[in-house]
Amino acid sequence: MSEYTDKVDVYHAGNKARRMALQIQEICAILAGLVVANNFDVARRPLMEKAFDENMHFFRAVFEIGRRYKILNPDKLRGSYGKMMHLLQDSVKSEVARAVGFQCVAPVKTVYSTLASKRVGQQLLEDPLLLAATREVYESGRDRAEVAAEVKEKNEALAELKRKYAEPTPQGAPAPKPDGDLASLLRGKQTSGDGLTPDNVETIAQSISDHFAFQRYNREPCDRIIWYLKTYFSPQSERDWSLAISRGRGGSCLSHSHQTQYVFVLQSLLLWREIMMNMFVLWHSTEDDLLDATLGYRLCDTGQGLNRMQSAPRVSRLMKQILHQVQSEVGSWVGLSVVHLGDRDVPNALVFIDKYNQVPRILGPLVRTLDKLPEVYASSSATRALIDKEFGNLESLRMMVLQDFFRHGFDGSGDDGGSCIDGRLTSCWNWCSKIEKKKYFPGFLLTGFNGFDGGFESASGW
Repeated sequence: MSEYTDKVDVYHAGNKARRMALQIQEICAILAGLVVANNFDVARRPLMEKAFDENMHFFRAVFEIGRRYKILNPDKLRGSYGKMMHLLQDSVKSEVARAVGFQCVAPVKTVYSTLASKRVGQQLLEDPLLLAATREVYESGRDRAEVAAEVKEKNEALAELKRKYAEPTPQGAPAPKPDGDLASLLRGKQTSGDGLTPDNVETIAQSISDHFAFQRYNREPCDRIIWYLKTYFSPQSERDWSLAISRGRGGSCLSHSHQTQYVFVLQSLLLWREIMMNMFVLWHSTEDDLLDATLGYRLCDTGQGLNRMQSAPRVSRLMKQILHQVQSEVGSWVGLSVVHLGDRDVPNALVFIDKYNQVPRILGPLVRTLDKLPEVYASSSATRALIDKEFGNLESLRMMVLQDFFRHGFDGSGDDGGSCIDGRLTSCWNWCSKIEKKKYFPGFLLTGFNGFDGGFESASGW
């Protein structure tokens, strides 16, 4: 519901810092009203009878929870997160913080930061039982009894961790409330002191499990598409399915031989896989850059609308390390190794992190389609007849999809495409936007394909 960026960035009447402060105070008032309406007895007195600055711990916690939720759930808060980050980006300015009365930004809460303040935090992190309690259990293609045994082992490891590290509640004493309890947030302090409760231990284990699941969700499509590239194509032999591209043909902006294109695609996919493995670190660096009061921004029409152009030294440094690691792994590098950040192509760290969040949304549906085609082909004689009539056979259909993706998903096309690091992703997204015009598109529909971004195709923001 907020029109924060319109009122701050577009309309320029009056003092800008005062306008920023007023908008932030209005949003804090809305938050206070929502909390009071949700829990009148607990929230009425602290939120209605005190000034905003007296409740700064609460408001900082609310914004921190929103940021943490977005990091763990990239598909959520598609528009709201950007507005919130722009608001917080302004709130760190000294003149705005003075006008609001408090600093809105708090460090994002992590497992490590939580355990650092606990007596047994380091011991818990180093305990082998933690690995057993957070291990992912896969069901596909496995015996039910085997899965049940792993789940039991995982639950027993968690129970043992609670026994070893959680402080028992004294007999007759009320159970400690979780750290996210509304009353403790309003008081601005944690409820469990420097010890751990059973709920703390369980939350820590679940958070680490979420981290592993998040990494697998992001990395697995990269691993699968790399497997398809290495299995069905060879850099030395073109066979019947050449990956060669020529500038001006099929929308391509690059000219590569089969071998050069193979290496170019492989390098791009390996780089994306490494970025996905470091996504949490990159996201924290993104927020650190955006919310750094010493890094000012300027409004600029980049050709993609009005954007806040701001340098991102932390993200840039991390990306250079990741790129250097991949370059060391693959040897010679095809194309440019320029990472755009803080310029017209990628104006700030928020646009950067949004771009690379698209990788699993692009590769995930593509891999699912390729993996499900054999199952669909074998499902009925009518489907087999249709595929054989239109594409020759199942393997021809899959090879047609792979060849076109490896060619024109990495052909330098798109508004800011090219052979640079970010241009590779732009040309890949450009390929996605044309999928409905492809000859093999009916094969996608047969597998239940409904788009590369669910119901948000127009909300990617770049």
